[in-house]
Amino acid sequence: MHLLVRWLLAPLARFIYRPVVHGAEFVPREGPVILAANHRAAVDTALIALTAGRSVSFLGKAEYFVGTGLRGRALASFLSALGYVPVDRANAKAGLAALHAARKVLDSGGAFAIYPEGTRSLDGRLHRGHTGVASLALSTGAPVVPVGLIGTERVQPVGKRFPRPRRVVVRFGQPLDFSRYEGLEGSSAIRRAATDEVMDAIARLSHQEYVDTYHERPAA
Repeated sequence: MHLLVRWLLAPLARFIYRPVVHGAEFVPREGPVILAANHRAAVDTALIALTAGRSVSFLGKAEYFVGTGLRGRALASFLSALGYVPVDRANAKAGLAALHAARKVLDSGGAFAIYPEGTRSLDGRLHRGHTGVASLALSTGAPVVPVGLIGTERVQPVGKRFPRPRRVVVRFGQPLDFSRYEGLEGSSAIRRAATDEVMDAIARLSHQEYVDTYHERPAA
């Protein structure tokens, strides 16, 4: 499955969507790194995986990995090949489980991608980031590479099941080093300051309007 994704599906997706990539050289080719991106569409995860230049891990719902039968096993294998790490989000301690899973990736020298907003932006603006990205950076020492994704909302608009061929742009920024805060990861003020720095870098790359409020989904 890894070979299928790497040698067939990835080149095919690059041919169809022709992503324009800037700053790929800013992503370290080895060692732990956090990729922090804005989030506009479901295809964002695949786009980051295709353009980062190295294997990237993401969080995925645990129920996707426990399906039975040939179809269930195939889905679990496919998601694993894409770099998804299963996390039980229904658990009361889902947030801690997610951070633990991310730390395992980083501690092993891997790349981990995160959307600090916590959910897709439905109004096109960049919203206040949750401090999980800072907690990871401060506790592991991994640099944070900000990522600006442009145009992905046109590839798969909200409510559309299948992606459409549209040109997209991926901008990787210079790594942010938070080693100056070493030993201060327990401070909520420091986590907020580091997170705000990450969001400012993402805003400059994505050209989105920034609003200092968390994104709230409309009532069902």
